[in-house]
Amino acid sequence: MSKTKIVYILSLRNAAADQAGQTIDYKGERRYMKSPLEYLAEALDRTPLGDAYSLEGVIYDDDSTSPRDRASLQDYGFACEPGKKWIFPEGLRTQGRRLNDMLHPIASTYRQLPLDAPGRAKGKSDFERRLHDKLVELEADIVVLDGLLVILDELVRPGAPFHRRIANIHPGITRIESPYERRGAHATLDALYGAQGKRVVDWQTMEKIDIAPVTMTGASFHYVDNGIDSGEVIFDVLATKIEPGESILELRWNNFNNSLFPALHQGLALLAETVEA
Repeated sequence: MSKTKIVYILSLRNAAADQAGQTIDYKGERRYMKSPLEYLAEALDRTPLGDAYSLEGVIYDDDSTSPRDRASLQDYGFACEPGKKWIFPEGLRTQGRRLNDMLHPIASTYRQLPLDAPGRAKGKSDFERRLHDKLVELEADIVVLDGLLVILDELVRPGAPFHRRIANIHPGITRIESPYERRGAHATLDALYGAQGKRVVDWQTMEKIDIAPVTMTGASFHYVDNGIDSGEVIFDVLATKIEPGESILELRWNNFNNSLFPALHQGLALLAETVEA
């Protein structure tokens, strides 16, 4: 039986913010910060996921001409380089291939333009077209997003070639009816405030209101639609206890290991059954 082909898409700057591939301070100890990509690479070699899937490529959208991206990646760079940090071990292999040989840059250069710039919409459309062409070239059956700091539009509209073929792994519960719901780019910080009995109602002004403390968080593997983490949930896990005084990086480590990795793994297992059917 042929395997389902996965293409993985991420933003290196998001992985760098997590200090992926490095040891971090963790409550007086040192712990290794494994990224979801590194977890998946290992799972494809060590678990039955590798019988169902093959990883065909890893796309990142970071823009080497952007001063903001260069600042975000000053310790990492835009490729694995001697003497610099990287988001996974240099020699990491999966299914017989070096992960570093599977990287493909598709820069979201439109992000350098102001939000109201006349050319921004065209630039965004061009970025999605280039993404589409690379996904077709890599013969992607499904696409996994992880910390892609771009909202997709044309690729995921109903009727588009990759509609319901792109899924996102998100460090928060995305079901709108859940009291643990945490969508968007600030999901982990949102969860930390929630544990303190606060809810941010405006991320620009940081205006907050008082709420009953919410001391758990989790992760969701969901289809990508035109909204912000609003697609149908494939699988989610609520298994991360937020400890008093925890830092955002400590909570990220906890949530990755307790909720996000299991949600990614079980979500892909369920998705494999759907693809096969």
